[in-house]
Amino acid sequence: MNQIKIDPERISSDIDRNIFGWHVENEIYGGIYCPDSPLADREGLRIDVRTVLDRLKHSIIRYPGGNFASGYRWMDGIGPKEYRPARHDLAWRCITSNHFGTNEFITFCRKINAEPYLTVNCGDGDMREAADWVEYCNGTGDTALVKLREKHGFEAPHRVKYWSVGNEVDNLNQIGYKTPDEYARAYTEFSKVMKRVDPEIKLIASGVCNWEDNPSHMKTEWVERAQLILEQAGDRIDYISFHRLTNPYEDDPFETAMAFATDFNERLSAYEGLIRAVSLERGIKHAIHIAVDEYFVGRMASVFRSQLPINISRDKWGVMRFPEGGGDNRRREGRRIITLEDALVVSLQLNAFIRHAHSVRMANTSPLMSVLAANNLESLDSMVILPTIFYPFELYCHSCGPVALDIFWSGETFTGTFKNRIYTGIRTLDVAATLDEFHKQLVVYVINQSKEQAMETTISLTRGEFTGSVNVSVVNGPDIKAENTKNKPTQVSVTNSVVDTSGKALRFTFEPHSITVMVCTIS
Repeated sequence: MNQIKIDPERISSDIDRNIFGWHVENEIYGGIYCPDSPLADREGLRIDVRTVLDRLKHSIIRYPGGNFASGYRWMDGIGPKEYRPARHDLAWRCITSNHFGTNEFITFCRKINAEPYLTVNCGDGDMREAADWVEYCNGTGDTALVKLREKHGFEAPHRVKYWSVGNEVDNLNQIGYKTPDEYARAYTEFSKVMKRVDPEIKLIASGVCNWEDNPSHMKTEWVERAQLILEQAGDRIDYISFHRLTNPYEDDPFETAMAFATDFNERLSAYEGLIRAVSLERGIKHAIHIAVDEYFVGRMASVFRSQLPINISRDKWGVMRFPEGGGDNRRREGRRIITLEDALVVSLQLNAFIRHAHSVRMANTSPLMSVLAANNLESLDSMVILPTIFYPFELYCHSCGPVALDIFWSGETFTGTFKNRIYTGIRTLDVAATLDEFHKQLVVYVINQSKEQAMETTISLTRGEFTGSVNVSVVNGPDIKAENTKNKPTQVSVTNSVVDTSGKALRFTFEPHSITVMVCTIS
């Protein structure tokens, strides 16, 4: 019998709502900003996409983010649109009109009550450009850049709080790749001038995206890189970024994708320890948090397993693809494939953020449009079809309490291999829990990673009692490869039910390959 034991007084950390963040770059065009669409408002934003966004309690949005940031010139994206220069985006090999820029992005964020988070160009950009961007956005003095912002229609400062210095600078494919020494030096100088412009901003250092299990042509030094940046600029760092995409192959077994959660948790724990160790050694007094700036599921076509290195680019719809012959990445009939299996992996990552809430204070899924639309929006009048992964995001965003609980659970286990590492004893049920003490509301998140077996489970309280009905929401579909399409738009969706219970324990059976959110009232 599987068991989940919960002590409501065993609080592990408060939860920062910024773990429910989003990451966008060039897929902003056509997905969110599409002025030629009959579905767009006066500012060119798609109304149907906005409607979907309003269903989510999105906290923060990162832009320009991604590889796009390393060649992005922010000055190209301000002023009258007819005078903005179109540029060749070297990262994703497309033309960018720059019609959606700084002011459009910040206006968009304010409309949907999300905090804007900007990534400065630490690839082919320089520290003066970065400091100028901070001044343009946040400056209040009688300066040329402040007057320029006012001329563009924004008298009040934007007060952008979060800024990252570069994106994935440890990736050899990045424009302006930097060695650990080079980036530690660059971050120190960038942060110096940016904080002098606005001492109140929070800065995110580019930490790790390139792990040792990446393709062999990618040099990795993630421990040395983090150590150097913390040693040289620890007093200037508020967050250090952590990127980890799943990227299994298309023909990998289901257990491989599920084993990724164990790998993900293991690396988060290692990074937490690394930050603590250097902070202790160097006498860094303030907390340096982790920002999981990019996380997602991106499966590779199996044909590429023995054809590394791979050049990957992204089209304007935010779809990962392989441009140089021989296929593309999880696409069918011109659209990206997002399955129930992907929804399970994303939920496992969200559970990890709750369990690591003491250190993970920001997380931004990538790309945003894959969360909002299962279909290709290249057709100007095509309506949004919600993808499988939208539903767990919506449930977690709406139900997550203000504090995370340290809970105990046990039961059946399985073995999985991820990136040539064998993980044994993986618990079939992956569990996290939050608490809203004021409203006496306990929320339990359970992912059943079994492809075939339902899991009967006892959920018990070591203190207090269940005092009323439990509202249960389950994300599931007919099988792990189920997806939402034009013909079957809700093949994977949410079913809701109510379980009457009282006392210290309840029994519940979790469906195979399911995501379950249980909202409980307790004494």
